[in-house]
Amino acid sequence: MATYVIGDLQGCLDPLIELLAKIEFDPQHDQAWFVGDLVNRGPQSLECLRYVKNMGDAAKTVLGNHDFHLLASYLGVEKYRAKSDTLDPILQAPDVDELINWLRQQPLIVKHELHPWVMVHAGIPPQWSCSEAAGYAQEVQDIMCSPRWSEFIRDHLFGSKTRSWYPELSGWARYRYIVNAFARMRYCDAKGQLEFKLKAHPRKVTHTDYLPWFAHPHRRNKDQQIFFGHWSTLGAMDAYQVHATDTGCLWGGELTAYCTDTQTRHSVSCPCYADPKPAPQAH
Repeated sequence: MATYVIGDLQGCLDPLIELLAKIEFDPQHDQAWFVGDLVNRGPQSLECLRYVKNMGDAAKTVLGNHDFHLLASYLGVEKYRAKSDTLDPILQAPDVDELINWLRQQPLIVKHELHPWVMVHAGIPPQWSCSEAAGYAQEVQDIMCSPRWSEFIRDHLFGSKTRSWYPELSGWARYRYIVNAFARMRYCDAKGQLEFKLKAHPRKVTHTDYLPWFAHPHRRNKDQQIFFGHWSTLGAMDAYQVHATDTGCLWGGELTAYCTDTQTRHSVSCPCYADPKPAPQAH
């Protein structure tokens, strides 16, 4: 049995099919872990969502920022819709309710049952241990699996006002920070204050008090191997006890699967599905 962590799909199904064939993925014995952002901007968002859902127990996924964007669009939140969105085929599909009901119940973090490995979409703030992060993620998942999920997504999720964490943070602001950390974060300060505007590779970022979330010297979650996506400009990276898997499939890069058992990467080349300089989204 092998476990493969697969980078952001963002609606690009054909490379996934090619990649699974390349690694000779066996759904009876292997596991595919998807780092989130199954949908949006690529041409096959509906097909990707259906495919991963239909993999059943052979697949695990976490929620990414584009997945949350889909949930908001389903609820009629139009403020952050972009011309680059490719979500309409999902919203118009006959099985949209079933797909959304499945998606909203997915976690923010997945932990391996036997090994010290965890998967998230964007990262884990340096001031959280992996155990604490799992507890905070469960708080949000409890909301997302309850009737209150629509109120949270529609009225309280979006925005960058909640950028700093403290344990006493409560209510919707607490849940918003947790989602922002797991699904949007790239850079933050040592206390976990989030910075959303910086997206470039760390080598290109100067004169800032913010570091990549994984580079803080006193990071409390170094005891686990952390797999994440979200950051296509970072590319493939295996350092700091973390493994970056978003290798820019959407932008004409590659789709990557990291085999946790052999610690090897497997990739397939992708056509350029989207403008490499899309209009930024506000959330």
